[in-house]
Amino acid sequence: MDALALCCGNAEITEGEGVETHRIGARPGKAEVDPLLETLGDRRLVVCGTDADLAAVALRLLRTERLQEVAVGYVTSDRASAVAELWGLPTDPAAALRRALRGEVDKVPLVRDDVGGVLVGRGRISPVRGVAYCDDTQVLRGQASSFEVTPHPALGLEVTVARRGLLGTRRAVTTGRAVQIGCLPTLVRKDGVPHDRQLDKWIWYRHTEDLRLVRGLD
Repeated sequence: MDALALCCGNAEITEGEGVETHRIGARPGKAEVDPLLETLGDRRLVVCGTDADLAAVALRLLRTERLQEVAVGYVTSDRASAVAELWGLPTDPAAALRRALRGEVDKVPLVRDDVGGVLVGRGRISPVRGVAYCDDTQVLRGQASSFEVTPHPALGLEVTVARRGLLGTRRAVTTGRAVQIGCLPTLVRKDGVPHDRQLDKWIWYRHTEDLRLVRGLD
């Protein structure tokens, strides 16, 4: 077997020669992922599912200290995937699987947060009223219609603050290694999934190790 594929939730792939496939739950945790990682060996790991599923598996790679050794292919089940948009991955299932199995590995930033999670696609706080800094740069004081964070290939993360006005929506983009926000209690969404409660502060920062994502030409 050349690859181990994890089909999360309702995600499906066309099983092929050299691919060992396991069907597991959406946003899988330690009990489902870790035993399969023990059997991985030097094979490629393919995650089939949503951005949140990929984040859940990436978190297990981080926790088991396998980020530097495991190449991760991604077959998204969501054509609006932020991860696919960010890193130029196919959203067609057949093309995405071909890329995941045959493409070249490229290191991309892995973004962590201060509640023990990771971000692989897009984090969003909306609406928001507060103060935020990206590294030493103040990026928000007051109200914004949305506050978004995505991984950035150079520094680690990119912050986009959108404000609505009489002339339309204005967006300010800042890059850095970390962003922290203090605000009125509001809901944080990570890779499309809302946090379980409203919070008045949040931190995202670049992890010291990157995710070895398969995204080169197949």
